[in-house]
Amino acid sequence: MANGNTTASRLGQINASGDVDALFLKVFSGEILTTFEEMNVMKGLHTIRTISNGKSAQFPVTGIATAKYHTAGENIADAGNSYLSSVKHAEKVITIDDVLLASTFISNIDELKNHYDVRSIYAKELGKALAKRFDVATMKTLVAAARSATTISGGKAGIAIDGGEAADFSAAVIQEKLFEAAQKLDENDIPNDGQRYAILKPGDYYKLLQSGEEVINRDFGGRGDVATGSLPMVAGLRIFKSNHLADVAVAEASQDQDDDTSNNDVFGGSGTGYNGDLSKTFIIGGHPSAVGTVKLLDLATESDYKLELQGTLFVAKYAMGHGVLRPEASFEIKDAD
Repeated sequence: MANGNTTASRLGQINASGDVDALFLKVFSGEILTTFEEMNVMKGLHTIRTISNGKSAQFPVTGIATAKYHTAGENIADAGNSYLSSVKHAEKVITIDDVLLASTFISNIDELKNHYDVRSIYAKELGKALAKRFDVATMKTLVAAARSATTISGGKAGIAIDGGEAADFSAAVIQEKLFEAAQKLDENDIPNDGQRYAILKPGDYYKLLQSGEEVINRDFGGRGDVATGSLPMVAGLRIFKSNHLADVAVAEASQDQDDDTSNNDVFGGSGTGYNGDLSKTFIIGGHPSAVGTVKLLDLATESDYKLELQGTLFVAKYAMGHGVLRPEASFEIKDAD
């Protein structure tokens, strides 16, 4: 005899079985992953290596070879004839930092009373927090590279460019300094393979965009669009803007956003991690080979209902480390003072 019961379609189940909340939690995770990708600038602008275990990764560095015209009859293998190139070798080791996480707790009663969904909003904020820390740390590492000596004996150091006074940093000066940076990269034998880039603060980016036909039409092949606010390549440098560049100007190691307990002292200090005085930095850039990231744990999410707290704890986290690889492939344009 029928009892009036029915079988509900559980929206959170996978294939109508198992945890009834499984898919709901994955939606939260997807929000974080998407936001991390959207908010991050530096991820595609440097070298990233993933390791499955261990605490660090080695990046081999090699020097350059030389060429010489051969004199008939001379033994190439005889060291005294100077035909053999002595290619120098070095290494850069990047260590994994502590786990970086962003978390939030949602109470059941608050979620029931609330008239709009907050999980997606909170998810985006967690993703933004991680993306910002990733960008800030890698941007600081890029500046450290521009201020570093050569990695290998006989190599070249990072590129420091005098940007003049902050008050005089006009669109014309920005263009001039970007061309100077491209020239310095050429002189350091950095490949002009379309991967060179420059990162500007939003104010300088739009200052350059508003400079008129000098940027959009005449000098740069007609590329770029004032209507959409996009800039072309300048002197072979892809142009990016990031408000995170303003965040690298923190000098004090006590700031919460800085990694003063990092294993990677990119500025050569003791226990200072990615901290350095970047308050006078205008523009940074270079080539993806300049800095590296070692990734042990990619962006991951966890959620757990806490019975004793009557709510759900959400955590987004990753475990990575950053370091200087090739100083000669990076540049910094800064205030002269």
